[in-house]
Amino acid sequence: MKPTIVRNRQIFQAAHHTRSKQLGATLSKELREKYGRRSARVIEGDTVRVMRGEFKGIDGKVTQVSTEKNSIAVEGIKREKLKGGNVDIYIHTSNVMITGMNLDDKWRQNRLEKQKIKTPKEKPVEVPKEKPQEKPLKTTEPVKEKSTKPTKTIKEKPKTAKKETKQTKKAKPVKKENK
Repeated sequence: MKPTIVRNRQIFQAAHHTRSKQLGATLSKELREKYGRRSARVIEGDTVRVMRGEFKGIDGKVTQVSTEKNSIAVEGIKREKLKGGNVDIYIHTSNVMITGMNLDDKWRQNRLEKQKIKTPKEKPVEVPKEKPQEKPLKTTEPVKEKSTKPTKTIKEKPKTAKKETKQTKKAKPVKKENK
């Protein structure tokens, strides 16, 4: 099967928690610097700018998020029906940039703030350390010299037992004595 078909099938058949993660959009430069991230999940109440497609350049608030369509409905982007009335047009989240974030959810706010850019730690200036002065050892007992007696060595026993091979295991003919 072609890779594109497999990929599309995986996206279509994905579980809800996986689809929710796929609803991410890029952050504007100001938000990137503020939160130290490149993207975030789009939720209702976020302000977005459409970057591609027929409605390019339009800013608006997100009114609805559809995990089934992997897209969002933006305030002010609607289409008229033939019989009258307006219908929301859904735009894929990859074609949108988040310009303002809805921080009513404390969990989301804490999550974004904890992942700020980590500043590189300054390396401490290395100061050459002075060698500590060696203190003479204070001993109360005289130092004993080691004896030069030879140590005992363990001798290995020579291997004299022969291993039985298949030929030696064969039955030897028994000689019968005649009376």
